[in-house]
Amino acid sequence: MGKAMREPTFWILTALADRARHGYGVIQEVVRLSDGQVTLLAGTLYAALDRLTAEGLVAVDHDEIVDGRTRRYYRLTDRGAAALAAESERLQRNARTAAAQLRARPQLGPA
Repeated sequence: MGKAMREPTFWILTALADRARHGYGVIQEVVRLSDGQVTLLAGTLYAALDRLTAEGLVAVDHDEIVDGRTRRYYRLTDRGAAALAAESERLQRNARTAAAQLRARPQLGPA
């Protein structure tokens, strides 16, 4: 079984699963997908994108100029999609195990 993925990594890869996005787009999509539970700071995002690019999980898709500034778009690679799928399966297994343990818990009444 593989090592657990860090939460920011999980959400970044998830945000890129359906299409390429620029940095601020990734931040917005993570907030949306996590129902506001996760907010990435720009420094965290760009450090993670650099690391994920070096690991081959994310690739630069293209750059565009918007209002005189370069906007870089990132996309999920096939390797990144496989890593995200594996992490999703790991989390589902863990959730099923926890739910089964809770169902088996004796009902002792209020504490």
